[in-house]
Amino acid sequence: MSNFSRRQFVMLMSAAAAGTAVAPMGLLNVRRAMAQGTCNTASFTVPGFGTPTPKLPNNTQSLGSLANTPLITLPDKFQYTAISIRGDVMSDGAIVPGNHDGMAAFQGRSGNYILVRNHERSVGSGGTIAPNGKEYDSFTGGNKGGGTTTVEVDRNGLVVRDYVSSAGTIRPCAGGLTPWGSWISCEENTDTPTTDARVTKKHGYNFEVPSQLGEAVDAIPLVAMGRMNHEAVSVDPQSGYIFETEDRGDSVYYKFVPKVRKPNGFGDLQQGGDLYAMVIKPGHRSDCTGALIPTGGTNDRSQSFSGVDTRGLRRRGTGSLLPFLGQPLSVEWVKLDDVDPAGDTLRYEAQAKGATVWYRGEGAWYEQGKHYWVCSDAGDAGEGQVWCYEPRTETVTLVVESTSENLLDGPDNITVARDGTLYLCEDGSGGQPGAPNFSQRVVGVDASGGLFEFCRNIIPGSTAEFAGACFSQNGKYMYVNSQGSGITYCIWRTDNRSIALNGATT
Repeated sequence: MSNFSRRQFVMLMSAAAAGTAVAPMGLLNVRRAMAQGTCNTASFTVPGFGTPTPKLPNNTQSLGSLANTPLITLPDKFQYTAISIRGDVMSDGAIVPGNHDGMAAFQGRSGNYILVRNHERSVGSGGTIAPNGKEYDSFTGGNKGGGTTTVEVDRNGLVVRDYVSSAGTIRPCAGGLTPWGSWISCEENTDTPTTDARVTKKHGYNFEVPSQLGEAVDAIPLVAMGRMNHEAVSVDPQSGYIFETEDRGDSVYYKFVPKVRKPNGFGDLQQGGDLYAMVIKPGHRSDCTGALIPTGGTNDRSQSFSGVDTRGLRRRGTGSLLPFLGQPLSVEWVKLDDVDPAGDTLRYEAQAKGATVWYRGEGAWYEQGKHYWVCSDAGDAGEGQVWCYEPRTETVTLVVESTSENLLDGPDNITVARDGTLYLCEDGSGGQPGAPNFSQRVVGVDASGGLFEFCRNIIPGSTAEFAGACFSQNGKYMYVNSQGSGITYCIWRTDNRSIALNGATT
């Protein structure tokens, strides 16, 4: 079994048969080993929980114009509520903003669950307004921007209270939760007063939001984490290091090392730290084909660099990454100096130092010693990839690459269930032209690397992307947003079991 012992193979297959959670990367390596040099890298489907069908929300009578309308599809034995909808009045008197995006769930003090949710709004009227007046940027001319809201949800999937928890940022897209109970909200914007007269401060920062403050926080930019077109972060509870993605066509994957060793409370990150960029060591060859990993020549701004370029055949002419599927690649890190540049140039410094170039870094999530992140629209087919970094081995592995938009179309946000299943929120082109009732989906990835449809948006006239998928701490509830529709869904099984693939249909 070339490069993979028979004993390892038997152990992993036995674990899968026994229902033990095995990360997608583990059985991807099994699949590669079983191929014995044939290297089958085509995407494939698996049954998942079964075929999703249209369902009404449990609280349909309270939904006004959406009453008695199936909003999403779900597999058998799943139910949901639709809550905290754009335009609703919140507990603090503010209006629920639109553009629901990244989100995380926290355990509340009373047994309820706390959702902290981004609103990806640009500068303009009708933004996120904090009743207590606390906002990062006051803007000019009465304009408002994005921010976060916090929603307390009970075990029936209904809102207990909700309020604005930060305001005055621009396009906070995704982010990430911390082990000490806060949310890091990431601005996907680098405007300054020079580039936009409505803006009074520099943007392009991360902001920490406590999960249970009860009102809007004083929004303090975490400057040391870099000024860039942020997307998401994942926080390592062992080291306290924070890993960051950047939504650019020539983005970089970052590591922030806080000055406070292993931070454990709100405000520790404000003490600063050091920023690094990932470098995949050049010279790797595919175990399957012997192909050399692609390296960069001249990038999008006509400046040479010598790092690895993962952007793929569709976005660059630098070579395919599919032969490297499931193969760990050794990495190292380069330190960055100008972390708060005047322009959107942080990635240029990183690339000049040999940092790996990725196509559109998107959602990120930490789970059991691994940091997963998405490269939307990357790969040979341009339909998206998922990568996994393991600090223990200092390796990065391509664990998913879609070969068809019908399988996976432009993944964006990501979360990981307790059984190791990945869940990806699509933000693609919407499927093949003319496809009936096609809309954005939440797509699962099982331990073998197989893909399955979990749910789909079916609101009439809407093709809104899903965003912010996350799970309650006990694994029984999935929360996910419909961005364009401005809805948060609470999804759970009718038998009240955890959302886990093993034995889920019994």
